[in-house]
Amino acid sequence: MRVVVTDAEVTLADVLSLRLAMEEPLSDGTELVLRHRTTGVEREVLLGTPGARAGEATLAVSLAPLMLTAGRWDAYLRRDGKRVRLRSVDPGFSLDHLDAYALCKRTLAYRSYRTRNGYLALKIADAEPVAEVRSIWFREGRLEVMGLLAFTGLEDDDARHEARLALHRRQSGDLMRRTWATVQGVRFHAAFSLVDVLAADPDQAGTWEAALEVEGVATPLKLGSRLDDVDGKRRRLHYPSARIDGVPIRPCYTADDELRIEVGG
Repeated sequence: MRVVVTDAEVTLADVLSLRLAMEEPLSDGTELVLRHRTTGVEREVLLGTPGARAGEATLAVSLAPLMLTAGRWDAYLRRDGKRVRLRSVDPGFSLDHLDAYALCKRTLAYRSYRTRNGYLALKIADAEPVAEVRSIWFREGRLEVMGLLAFTGLEDDDARHEARLALHRRQSGDLMRRTWATVQGVRFHAAFSLVDVLAADPDQAGTWEAALEVEGVATPLKLGSRLDDVDGKRRRLHYPSARIDGVPIRPCYTADDELRIEVGG
């Protein structure tokens, strides 16, 4: 049973859409099996004989009814008791699609992708509202951040929303709020003075968590970066530091890809 995925996408309606290339048609009784990589839990979907030609087939599988949980799920085809892992040649990544997908308010986010070994898999994550960071830079003594609001349900239009940036110091619990934040539709631009951060850090060696407080959104939005294909940004993505009175200040990411501001060495 030689089958290769040539196109894979999770649609905005959480439907797994697949195009398959194969040597012979899928026979009655063929199943798509999704297996959770950590727990081994499996979900099966009976496929039957989709497609119009022997060498090609298209599938559409609604994911929500399968009650999949957060984590990574590997895809298999099973027929007559024999199971093979489903190969894929589609990298499964489109930043524009991920942006459009994140406009809806969701509890789970589904993404199809190709593993390093060339197989189809799904990545499922809890989808709480967040401020997705797309660019960071230092300018005129400030740290500026731009990005988009994900999973809030706000419209991607020209409407402006009142917003302010909040910084929370983990070591002491101190909270610093600044009004220098703008939100238009789902796009945001926030900035804060590095001098103010240093003045609010008594030990000159603290870690600050950043969040956006946005009109119309019930909870503060943590700043992070997850809507891309770069996992483990703390190891892979390093920003330069700025020095204020000799003290280094730099942005970095946690193991969960949330943005932090580190003061001191």
